[in-house]
Amino acid sequence: MKIAYITAGAAGMYCGTCLHDNTLAAALMSKGHDVSLTPTYTLPRTDDPSVAIDHVFFGAINVYLQQKVPLFRKTPRFLDALLDNKWLLGLVSKFASGANDPKMLGEMTLSMLEGESGQQAKELDKLAEWLEDILQPDIVHLSFSLFAGFARRIKEQLNVPVVCSLQGEDLFLSELEEPYYSKVVRTLRERDRDIDAFTVPCRYYADFMSHDFGIPRSSIRVAPLGINPHGYADIPPRQTEDETAPIVLGNLARFCPEKGTAQLIEAFKILCEKPGSERLRLRIAGYLAERDRKFYDQQTQRLTDWGLMDRVDLVGEVDFQGKLDFFSSIDIFTMPTIYHEPKGLSVLESLASGVPVVQPRHGAFPEWVENTGGGLLVDPESPQALADGIWQLYQNAELRQQLGRQGRAAALEKFDHHVVADQMLAIYQDVLDAHHGRTRERSELRHTG
Repeated sequence: MKIAYITAGAAGMYCGTCLHDNTLAAALMSKGHDVSLTPTYTLPRTDDPSVAIDHVFFGAINVYLQQKVPLFRKTPRFLDALLDNKWLLGLVSKFASGANDPKMLGEMTLSMLEGESGQQAKELDKLAEWLEDILQPDIVHLSFSLFAGFARRIKEQLNVPVVCSLQGEDLFLSELEEPYYSKVVRTLRERDRDIDAFTVPCRYYADFMSHDFGIPRSSIRVAPLGINPHGYADIPPRQTEDETAPIVLGNLARFCPEKGTAQLIEAFKILCEKPGSERLRLRIAGYLAERDRKFYDQQTQRLTDWGLMDRVDLVGEVDFQGKLDFFSSIDIFTMPTIYHEPKGLSVLESLASGVPVVQPRHGAFPEWVENTGGGLLVDPESPQALADGIWQLYQNAELRQQLGRQGRAAALEKFDHHVVADQMLAIYQDVLDAHHGRTRERSELRHTG
């Protein structure tokens, strides 16, 4: 099968969507399929070797200039190519922290969804022509629904089906300011009709996107996130014989309010006030955007005021080896998002590492925990409930070991990237069969007419 997979760079940040897209594309390639992982905006940053092609469409500089300056909607393509230079886009990525703030992107988001009638129509023409002239795919996969504006033009040019992933766009959309929020949602519902099938990482998100965004539930298929077991399966179980060794609580996520970092720190304070909690430490890893710097300073000041900074390790952003080292160093994991997380890749990575999790009972987390038996669920947005769940594992080394073993075995079996790739291929095949069936029907009607 020949697959054009359109993904998006995240301005130099490690992004769960980018990591998932790269892992899935690599697994599909390993099965003998011809996959072109095609980046947009900027080159994606991944902690595994990137399999993306060497050219960026909808380059961030061109997209921005075409939105703001009418002249750039008519510039010759050789000039556009200069602005799409990888070195220049890489430089932009380094200084673009906060550039993906939804409060700043309403107008551009709407324009991108408008596709062939938006301000970036020239960029869409380039992509559609390249797909037809060079790639000639059997199917096109858009990595998130804010690319839905591409589908109509692509289908007109290539006459191939288009699949679209839904991977947490509701959080971005909820932060758009009016009048753009209402306009974007209305346009998204209209453009969703051009998509042949949607994929989601969990059942919760299928129901949510159908109910809140009007996507027919019958057109949404569940294809979980995939984990490449390389590295994770080699992490040895944490030793429990030493009753004086620290017990480390870990968190790997963007350091920001929506990931529940404030609730985590509050729960850590509650735990540290309990008798017998002397062995507990907190280790936090993950990306810090410039727009979240004030929040970071507020949280570290809280820890300082409570006299707890000497029990906290702030690791910062980690690459793949750093991630393996992180999971090797912790005993319990939590990512207590305050929004209903549809992905939670680091939760699956923790489970694959044999580290039990404590997660809020919302979003994808009940499905991950129930499918793996690798952790506990607690009431969401409650630092006390989170502390109680963590305390249960802190006090019981045998339970930690049991949940860790169960979680690792199930995660490596059910969320292995090859298993997930097979599920995605089945979706592609169903979509292609339906597309060929419609094509035959139209041909027969023309013939009989």
